[in-house]
Amino acid sequence: MKKLTIVLTLAAMVAFAGQAFAHSPLMSCFDNGDNTVTCEGGFSDGSSAAGVKLYVKDGNGKTILDTKMNEDSELTFDKPAGAYMVIFDAGEGHAVEVNGSDIVE
Repeated sequence: MKKLTIVLTLAAMVAFAGQAFAHSPLMSCFDNGDNTVTCEGGFSDGSSAAGVKLYVKDGNGKTILDTKMNEDSELTFDKPAGAYMVIFDAGEGHAVEVNGSDIVE
């Protein structure tokens, strides 16, 4: 149900993004309740985020995960202990940051 809600939210954002936001990055993350986090990404024009870099940084800004979105524009990783931030980085001007405290079940 959570994935469906997120997918529908992303779809609505894409549908109403308009020309001014023709290629804005989008990312949503949620806590799976099993000590893992899943993030889904994409672009407002409907483009895939497959291969886009994703970083997880601890509360001190140290990179603890440096990876890429899979072919489904998703990534699931072990939830870090303590404060953390997830960064979807599709290049200059195309980054989204999500604070770990905002990622809930």
